[in-house]
Formats: sequence, structure tokens, C-alpha cells
Amino acid sequence: MNVEQHPLKPFLPANARLLMLGSFPPQQKRWCMDFYYPNFINDMWRIVGQVFFGDRNHFVDVAAKRFRKEMIVDFLNERGIALYDTATSIRRLQDNASDKYLEVVESTDVRGLLRQIPHCRAIVTTGQKATDTLCETFDVQAPTVGSYSPFQLEERPMRLYRMPSSSRAYPLSLEKKAVFYAAMFADLGMV
Repeated sequence: MNVEQHPLKPFLPANARLLMLGSFPPQQKRWCMDFYYPNFINDMWRIVGQVFFGDRNHFVDVAAKRFRKEMIVDFLNERGIALYDTATSIRRLQDNASDKYLEVVESTDVRGLLRQIPHCRAIVTTGQKATDTLCETFDVQAPTVGSYSPFQLEERPMRLYRMPSSSRAYPLSLEKKAVFYAAMFADLGMV
């Protein structure tokens, strides 16, 4: 079984206050853009559009069935939101994007990422695999969906938030997911 290396570089704005971590990107055949959460049927950018602009399609080019990468990048830079994943290499145990069938070969050096973004005080995981991997890394108790667990990174007080997955396989409507994300962004003073 092939080992896949992460196809994207960490997205780390200098002003980042929040680091969003998924598990690993889907296969490139499922991408509609060359960036994070690239699968058009993944709702991350619709959730963010709903939370910040009251419009689920704010970052969506509906006609072209693509996300508006430049708008997303500008938004993330402006708001101080960093992105990466908890695995830098994986094996896919089935031919799909499900976390359930990902074997983590190498975990991301999340401490190293956080050293590059010194203003960051919170991490949010967007799936169970990402949450489990991060909790092992930092020896922190997994928060329930919609809440956070505090932890220390060297001298820096941190929060680990657990949000519902943006995958449509996760059994919650986009509107209900957006409520969880909105509460987290408000808690962090970002909306």
C-alpha cells in the first residue's frame, strides 16, 4: 500500500490566532482547488461563509462548482487563521477520503507549527482522527464536539476546540454545524 506525503505546505499567516487542523486531504482526483478542504462536497468553506458573511455561498463559485481560493486566502490572512493537518504522511486503506480508512504513518510536528505562529492561542480539529492524533501529541483530554480543553504549550496557554466535521458524511446539517463554529469564533473574538 502506497504511503502518501502531504501535498500542501502549512498555511501559516504571521498574525494567526487559530490553527485549524484536519486529518489529511482527500485524493487529488476529488479536488476542485489547490488548497485546504478542496473537495466541492465538503462544507468547510460554506460553513465559514455562513458564519462570517451570512451566506453559505460566499466562497463558492456555484456555476463552476469550485471554491474561490483567492477570496479564501485573503480572508484567512485578514482574520489570522492558519491551516494544516495532523498527518504529514498516510496510507489509504480504502479508495476514499474517509478518516476511518486513513492510517497515519507520520504525524505533523504541531509544536513546530505553533512556534512559527506565536500569536496562536487555539487549535481546532475538524474530525475525530485529527482530534485523536492531537490529543496524543499534547496529552490533553479530547473535548466534546462544540467545546474545548485547555492545555499548555511551553509557557503558552492554549485551547483545543473540537468542531463537527465539515464532511457531509457527518450527520448534522450545515446550519447546525455553523452554529458550533460561530460559537467558537465568537469565543475567540474573531467574529
